[in-house]
Amino acid sequence: MRIVQAAPRHRAGWGRLFAGYAAFYGVAQTEAMRETVWGWILDPSQEVKALLAEAQDGEPVGLAHYRAFARPLRASRGLLLDDLFVDPAWRGQGVADALLAALAERAAAEGCDVVRWITAEDNLRARAVYDRVAQATRWVTYDMPPAR
Repeated sequence: MRIVQAAPRHRAGWGRLFAGYAAFYGVAQTEAMRETVWGWILDPSQEVKALLAEAQDGEPVGLAHYRAFARPLRASRGLLLDDLFVDPAWRGQGVADALLAALAERAAAEGCDVVRWITAEDNLRARAVYDRVAQATRWVTYDMPPAR
């Protein structure tokens, strides 16, 4: 397995993984939605980037979507991990750890001082990995809909 930046040749495998991620969280997602996100990933002017874990045959077996963000209080920048998903057949083989380590390396290379993410409280398997490589914070997350 190796970690690589998403490239056009990964579209089908990435789409399969992203659809699995949406299903895991119970989010209705269409092919058109995936095409939009894929377009963002390949467009250098967009903020969303993707790392993929590739099996030896080049097939993606894990994904990490991330983007840089400003940290005004600290006058610094960080990387926000939006999505992390590993093909169920590959879980327990270090794929998530490898993707997270690659993000930590990317953060260091880009001068960021943190890699941050959220997860569902009941996502216990993922939290076991996260608790091993990162520190849970005391912050509570809120979502507010835009004004209508």
